[in-house]
Amino acid sequence: MSVSDTPALQLTEKAAQQIATLLGPDKAQKGLRVFVEAGGCSGLSYGMELNTRQPQDTELEQFGVKIFLDEEAASYLKGSVIDYADGLTGAGFRIQNPNARHTCGCGKSFEA
Repeated sequence: MSVSDTPALQLTEKAAQQIATLLGPDKAQKGLRVFVEAGGCSGLSYGMELNTRQPQDTELEQFGVKIFLDEEAASYLKGSVIDYADGLTGAGFRIQNPNARHTCGCGKSFEA
């Protein structure tokens, strides 16, 4: 797979199942909108919300779940994987970003 073939973002099956559960009957109209914004301990923060597609978004679909990304987020997240963990140390979505030069301990902030 060449760099140009690298997907903008991937979900694990477990993450997709959790998103589908959270969306419930709205699954056909809504999806997971992933964005990047200034802030956090490392300069940039990940954001996620269950929402509809915005005009500037690219739509992906994996495991029957829609993912919405704007162009800026896609550039920061290219090749990233979103997983869902539900262990004793805390449940939540985790982003593994190969483009991050530094991440903070909270896992929600990174440096590009």
